Amino acid sequence: MAANAFTEEAFLINMKSRKQIKKQDSDSFNAQDFLDTAGVARKIQEYRRGESVYTQGDAAETVMYVQSGGVKLSVVNGTGKEAVVAMFGPTDFFGEGCMAGQTIRMGTTSAVTPTTLLIIQKKELLRALHAEHQLSDHFIAYMLARNIRVEEDLIDQLFNSSEKRLARTLLLLARYGKQDQPDRVLAKVSQDTLASMVGTTRSRVNFFMNKFRKLGFIEYNGKIKINKSLLTVVLHE
Repeated sequence: MAANAFTEEAFLINMKSRKQIKKQDSDSFNAQDFLDTAGVARKIQEYRRGESVYTQGDAAETVMYVQSGGVKLSVVNGTGKEAVVAMFGPTDFFGEGCMAGQTIRMGTTSAVTPTTLLIIQKKELLRALHAEHQLSDHFIAYMLARNIRVEEDLIDQLFNSSEKRLARTLLLLARYGKQDQPDRVLAKVSQDTLASMVGTTRSRVNFFMNKFRKLGFIEYNGKIKINKSLLTVVLHE
């Protein structure tokens, strides 16, 4: 009981915190407009679904900003087992480990849908962060929100069932908590990927997805639509 109550409280507080950080940040600064006009040396790269952005062990020299589409971050252990540890969508940065001295990529990223990225050289982004306070404030706010997400992920893995973890993952993929109205329609993501993110089997994911559909929490119509009512699964004792 105590663990569930702690998990519920943490989920609600962290969702609220991310909303506040996002709102305060977006009220004062538009990162896309800045990156498009401020002369930051970067290139725009398009990726097909399934195409690799970078691979575990590659040199870490750039930061990516998602203009459109979606990217998954995965890691592979010595036996070849893969785990998906993060998903990125429009307005997200990733690959920022190089800014803190990381010399090689610690994971592999690939496009989960046709994706357009801004690829910014580390030195250029460092220069821009020092010169442009608005960009620096935006980047720090994004990193704080990411840290909240990591803490929430740890709580989720420690205390929640696989059903709750799947429901939370779907809500986050639908961008719930990042804006007043979630996107609702997910980028195409396989049940194998969901199973890797949740830490369970594909058969369990399939079972719960069918259950969520029957209860009206999600809809299948070629793509997956997420309804806000799915939040009741996360908050249910």
